[in-house]
Amino acid sequence: MNDFESKCRALFESIGDHKTMVLSTSLHDKVTSRTISVVLIDREFYFQTDLSFRKYRQIRENSNVALCTDNIQVEGICAEMGFPHDCPEFCGIYKRYFSAAYDMYSGLESERLFAVKPTYIQKWIYEAGDPFVESFDFVKGVYQKIERSRS
Repeated sequence: MNDFESKCRALFESIGDHKTMVLSTSLHDKVTSRTISVVLIDREFYFQTDLSFRKYRQIRENSNVALCTDNIQVEGICAEMGFPHDCPEFCGIYKRYFSAAYDMYSGLESERLFAVKPTYIQKWIYEAGDPFVESFDFVKGVYQKIERSRS
């Protein structure tokens, strides 16, 4: 296993199978952000939304999105996957951790499932009090850890 693969494994284990994250989307030089409930499956970030929402229109016209939570920032390509119930693995995890949202929205005819395939992830870490930035370039398969100065 190469360094990129082993570091990715550790990264996704630290994130877990679900997270509340901020999703940023943009269209025509207008960027918007909102908090969403995310399920992680096979290193992709899944969420659901309604056809009538602004983020749906933005993603359909510009699939480049960003997600963040805590000290982790994700850039990726977002793709519509169909109805939430078309993906039993998503539904199982989503219902376990976000049961109210699952019960209210997942069965609606206007609800759609999306997956974000990461192209780049950055994570701030601290070792012995010293700050570092880990970066994961999924396009090139490259991992880097750079110490940040305290100036």
